[in-house]
Amino acid sequence: MTPEQRVVLGRVAVALMGLLLAADLVFEVALSPLFALAPVIGSIALRTRHTTYLALTATLLALVSDRWNDNAWDAQHVVRVVDVALMSAVAVSIAWVRRRSAARLGALKVLAEVAQYAVLPVVPSTVGRTGVAVRYESGTTDTVIGGDLYDCYHSSTHIRFLIGDVRGKGIEAVEQSARVIRAFRQAAAIEQELETVAVEMSRYLQPFFSDEEFVTALLLDTTEAGRVRMVNAGHPAPLLVRADGSSEFVERDADLPLGLGLFFATHEFTWEPGDRLLLYTDGVTEARDRRGEFFDLGRHADVLTDPSLELALTRLLECVRDHSSAHELGDDVAVMLMEHSPNVKTPESVVNDGDWLELYA
Repeated sequence: MTPEQRVVLGRVAVALMGLLLAADLVFEVALSPLFALAPVIGSIALRTRHTTYLALTATLLALVSDRWNDNAWDAQHVVRVVDVALMSAVAVSIAWVRRRSAARLGALKVLAEVAQYAVLPVVPSTVGRTGVAVRYESGTTDTVIGGDLYDCYHSSTHIRFLIGDVRGKGIEAVEQSARVIRAFRQAAAIEQELETVAVEMSRYLQPFFSDEEFVTALLLDTTEAGRVRMVNAGHPAPLLVRADGSSEFVERDADLPLGLGLFFATHEFTWEPGDRLLLYTDGVTEARDRRGEFFDLGRHADVLTDPSLELALTRLLECVRDHSSAHELGDDVAVMLMEHSPNVKTPESVVNDGDWLELYA
């Protein structure tokens, strides 16, 4: 629940208590036991101290209600006061337990993100003639880490990128993510053709995957200036944002995910200087609003034109959060934004094959 929603909830609890107090003053029927509804409502999302304030106020009002109900400390009045006090105590206990659980989940989420970042490599901001920004953020619905991943391979002969999403969650998904990255580095360093890289990755992964395990992935090669080669292994299509602001999804026939198939086709398309390409996992496009509608990535392509690649990704993720019913990411998200920058350093002047392989040895 957002801070604004908590404020509204607190006001509702206070207003309810005020209405009950007014009704208790006007009508002959004693309504003081209902004062306990205010702290009970507050315990849903308010902080423990705020719930305590409501509980103390409800108990105090029940205690002094004998002054206008003409039942000064008879047995029924005592029972009503005890009832409100007990319900208020339960509400405070619920709020305390909920806050403790939220704090514990927050700590576990941090540990989960640390574990995922330990697997994901550091991607340079400039790879050959391509500017790059990457971002990984875990979902907030639970602390179970997912299998979203990205990587790049850069040598004097090839510039290749990977983004993928391993089916499943938990430590097993992280373990499989590490295997996918390992398979990519091995195949990308040896194989000349991009489809062969995908074949070798899939062949390597199959013995480690169960019948229901696989990884959707996009493999891209930007070695040749102005031309992108792509293999789509069952992954969402990348979004191409032209330098003039127009955008389109690069939709090509997708092959089976890695681990399921051994046949992959390479597709080619062109991009001009200043064009950008967004690779992403389904945590972006499957974010839902209160009506259950998915996030429309194409309608938000304009945020990717920010001069800074990093700020462009920040703005995109803010749009996803704003669209989500909880204003948070419901699933893990990995995004990679690439820009065709022909004026940057050439592959040979940045790193050689040996340096790159040694870096990830």
